[in-house]
Amino acid sequence: MHPTKSYVYLALAMMLVGANIGFGKAIIAVMPVLVFGLLRFVIAVIVMAPQFFKAAPRLARHEWLTLFGQAFFGTFLFTLCMLYGVQHTTATAAGVITSTLPAAVAILSRLILKEKLQPRTLASILLAITGIAVLNLSKTDGGDSSLVGNLFVLAAVLCEATYVVLSKRLTQTLSPMRITAYSHLFGLLLMLPFGLTAALSYDFSQVTAGMWLLIVWYALAASVIVFWLWLTGTKHVQANVAGIFTALMPLAAAFIGVVFLHENLSWGHFAALALVLTGIAVASWPQPMKTVQEV
Repeated sequence: MHPTKSYVYLALAMMLVGANIGFGKAIIAVMPVLVFGLLRFVIAVIVMAPQFFKAAPRLARHEWLTLFGQAFFGTFLFTLCMLYGVQHTTATAAGVITSTLPAAVAILSRLILKEKLQPRTLASILLAITGIAVLNLSKTDGGDSSLVGNLFVLAAVLCEATYVVLSKRLTQTLSPMRITAYSHLFGLLLMLPFGLTAALSYDFSQVTAGMWLLIVWYALAASVIVFWLWLTGTKHVQANVAGIFTALMPLAAAFIGVVFLHENLSWGHFAALALVLTGIAVASWPQPMKTVQEV
């Protein structure tokens, strides 16, 4: 595949992730978080059903536990934390916080997998932490309510980072799509008792046809489309180069927030965004090739 085509796939993946933050905020304005969370998993499991019927290697007990851990943190808790987060903060702020995922993955990789942190990675982590601090201290999104929302989104980032780190232990056994399918199946089982209880008391007649389309699109984009685009794009691109494209996520979230949700951008948003994007660039920008002098 031509590198340019890979770049397009990576860019589309990150823009869809960012846009979904705003779409999720629009959906939970008319539908309870637990009901929407349940629908998101139902749609994802139906779409990925063929994965469950393909031949797969036998998993050991610890691999099933790892898979369940991925589902608990990366699908179930992530969905709840992210949706409750955007309910109390702006899509723009959520996009900035979510873009700290590479830094969160680096921290957990060090703590769980004992991977060494490079100086540029440490600098990126410090910039990301500073960006979140600036965002919260600026208090431009609604005071205490915004702080609670920002903390929920930050918890969602840590949950997703846990998913990424745990996935490194399973990729040698299962394909990425199979891991995603099982994770969403476990996520559905975890969400089922809470979602069903909330759904029984919810009036679905108030959901318009357009909103139903948005719900289906959110589930497909978050569970299948983004995943496929990212995996396809990274096949022919170095990991550090792919990391640069995560900078598009907060930009897409800000675009949806401002244009469609009529959010206002403040100095806190711009400062935090600049710090986080600088951190992504520091960690992901390709290093120059070292030349070897001939003797």
